Amino acid sequence: RFIHFKSRTNSFGTSNADFPSADPGMYQLDITLRRGQNLAARDRGGTSDPYVKFKIGGKEVFRSKTIHKNLNPVWEEKSSVLIDHPREPLYIKVFDYDFGLQDDFIGSAFLDLTSLELNRQTDVTLSLKDPHYPDHDLGSILLSVLLAPREEQREVTMLMRKSWKRSSKFQTQSLRLSDLHRKSQLWRGIVSVTLIEGRELKAMDANGLSDPYVKFRLGHQKYKSKIVPKTLNPQWREQFDFHLYEERGGIIDITVWDKDAGKRDDFIGRCQIDLSALSKEQTHKLEMPLEEGEGCLVLLVTLTASAAVSISDLSVNSLEDQKEREEILKRYSPMRMFHNLKDVGFLQVKVIRAEALMAADVTGKSDPFCVVELNNDRLLTHTVYKNLNPEWNKIFTFNIKDIHSVLEVTVYDEDRDRSADFLGKVAIPLLSIQNGEQKAYVLKNKQLTGPTKGVIYLEIDVIFNAVKASIRTLMPKEQKYIEEENRLSKQLLLRNFIRMKRCVMVLINAAYYVNSCFDWDSPPRSLAAFLLFLFVVWNFELYMIPLAFLLLLAWNYFLIVSGKDNRQHDTVVEDMLEDEEEEDDRDDKDSEKKGFMNKLYAIQEVCVSVQNVLDEVASFGERIKNTFNWTVPFLSWLAIVALSVFTIILYFIPLRYIVLVWGINKFTKKLRSPYAIDNNELLDFLSRVPSDVQVVQYHELKQDPSHSPSKRKKNNPG
Repeated sequence: RFIHFKSRTNSFGTSNADFPSADPGMYQLDITLRRGQNLAARDRGGTSDPYVKFKIGGKEVFRSKTIHKNLNPVWEEKSSVLIDHPREPLYIKVFDYDFGLQDDFIGSAFLDLTSLELNRQTDVTLSLKDPHYPDHDLGSILLSVLLAPREEQREVTMLMRKSWKRSSKFQTQSLRLSDLHRKSQLWRGIVSVTLIEGRELKAMDANGLSDPYVKFRLGHQKYKSKIVPKTLNPQWREQFDFHLYEERGGIIDITVWDKDAGKRDDFIGRCQIDLSALSKEQTHKLEMPLEEGEGCLVLLVTLTASAAVSISDLSVNSLEDQKEREEILKRYSPMRMFHNLKDVGFLQVKVIRAEALMAADVTGKSDPFCVVELNNDRLLTHTVYKNLNPEWNKIFTFNIKDIHSVLEVTVYDEDRDRSADFLGKVAIPLLSIQNGEQKAYVLKNKQLTGPTKGVIYLEIDVIFNAVKASIRTLMPKEQKYIEEENRLSKQLLLRNFIRMKRCVMVLINAAYYVNSCFDWDSPPRSLAAFLLFLFVVWNFELYMIPLAFLLLLAWNYFLIVSGKDNRQHDTVVEDMLEDEEEEDDRDDKDSEKKGFMNKLYAIQEVCVSVQNVLDEVASFGERIKNTFNWTVPFLSWLAIVALSVFTIILYFIPLRYIVLVWGINKFTKKLRSPYAIDNNELLDFLSRVPSDVQVVQYHELKQDPSHSPSKRKKNNPG
């Protein structure tokens, strides 16, 4: 049956006046998307790949999965949405999914929520319409909806997803009813994909070659490979992971493109991987022929079931349950150091409360919620409305894949008309966490360089296996899917130049010092240097190189223990704060500089590249310095162990044997493991050492005593 909306009084005899006045989260709307009937065809084969978006008040609240090649799709998906008042209609839009291209619009419909009878499930059939073609028959959508008042004591958890392409706008996505468990699972597994190579791809350039790259898409997750220039048989050797949200699998859409400078990229071909057809816990080597093109792609795909992230109320404390804690400790004990090397540790984060937050609304209040991120895992608390001192009392648990990861906790103000407003953020390296201690962290600005208003109370526990963590340190870092796009910044460019200059000046000063010894500017110093030179050259052995690094580490450790800490990041802090002030001045003058910025737009890509190169060079030098400065003791101890092993090996084993083993390993590596991804263990190690900028960002701010909130001691139950 069809429900038509002609007036403010619904078919059940209930008018708008029967609904109470608006109150945040006062109603719950349960939607069951049943099926579609006779949908319009949008593909060349006379079919469509339909999916449905649901919107209320201009915001997307739910999106269905995609049903491929079907004009009568069956979804049977459920979602629960919290609304203030039924006066906002439910807007339904149906699209045809087109991977690699823009999705085609099929049709839309409205559902007037005031026409529904409270606490009664209603079956609704909505005819789809297109405003541009009002006479076309586009099919219909069948729903079951239930509108009910919300109980005041009911707990709410909302899931948000961030779109990071060119801005940081949040879209709310409600939890499905099946996910509202005491410890709801947010994703069910991991799809690990290794893109190995392409074979005999289609030539797209005039020279008979192509510059191919590959795009992957699983639901809303995307990955883009690097570009391999001038070849029809590209070698990528790239590995990445997708999260699997559907228990029965999904479809990975793959498109291959030719990079064409200055023009639109050329389409080479496409293929799909049906994950439901692959067995779990097994690596599959796939040779996928390209449709609408030539050649094939060679990939490795592994499906792994996971319980990596979860969320629960504070009353459900897994680590305070002694049996469960003992199981976790046993799981990461030294005896299980070689069992599942990817499972490094366990992280539990208690988001307790915040105090004295910034007011983001005109009423002098905020609607704060908290986002907890660890690499690609992102979880959210519920929103506490009209409150500057919210209490969330939520527990988040994560599996740690890299002990050098940084936990990011960000507080936002929910704004139903716009993207969420930023209220503050903290970044906490896992290795700096003291287990079981409830701490008040001062919230920082977006750049993590200075304080903003308010503090957040967290209690964090980290359990990990040191051997697994050490092995993982020598492997490539996990690539983050969602990152802000680099933009040109004069202040950032200048700061990176100053950082690189500081590193180069260290080398120049060292060269001047050595040259002064040759010039005998100070005879005692030059004489000592000359005798040291004779002694070292006459007695030199290769093992003395790592031994010298060991002595440098030991000397700096002695200085730190004796209270003569020579680690200085203050200059970087001052630079970053100055940059921030200059950034504010620049914002005030933006309107005057639009013409100048338009001129810079043509060379923006080059400037951003130079800016990033300066950052990489400066960071590399700072990471080496911070390794020997004991900035991260775990890494410095790891360096001591490695250097000790190298020293012993070089002392007892002749150099020719070491070079022989190294050469045999290099020459036979591809024969033993054809699909191994090349990496440099030393660079991977240094990538875990924070640069001076990161040290400042991770540095905990001290509270201002005059504005410090009341301290609360940890209350250990039992």
